[in-house]
Amino acid sequence: VQLQAFGGGLVQPGGSLRLSCVIYGVTLDDAAVGWFRQAPGKEREWVSCISVDGSTYYGNSGKGRFTISRDNAQHTVHLQMNSLKPEDTAVYYCATRWGLALMDPESYEYWGQGTLVTVSS
Repeated sequence: VQLQAFGGGLVQPGGSLRLSCVIYGVTLDDAAVGWFRQAPGKEREWVSCISVDGSTYYGNSGKGRFTISRDNAQHTVHLQMNSLKPEDTAVYYCATRWGLALMDPESYEYWGQGTLVTVSS
């Protein structure tokens, strides 16, 4: 199983980015996918996840601003991030696990390499 995350970059406050995670080796009908982020000096934080049945969940940091979605045919999960704030600056990681969509990063078996999001004017 391999995951490849991309789409990060530099954006001004209030701007938008769409992150994508291509997942090889699993079908999204069988595996949950989560997005996490880690800012310098901070612990890894759960951002959002999408379950096998397509249910979506959001942490407080992105609720109302972020939208997770998936394209099963393209083996891809997206994270649309709007109204970005400087405190959203972090490396964003996608991860996958068999079974339930969970918030605990320790429960995810497979991880992508991360993509850096910088929100700054």
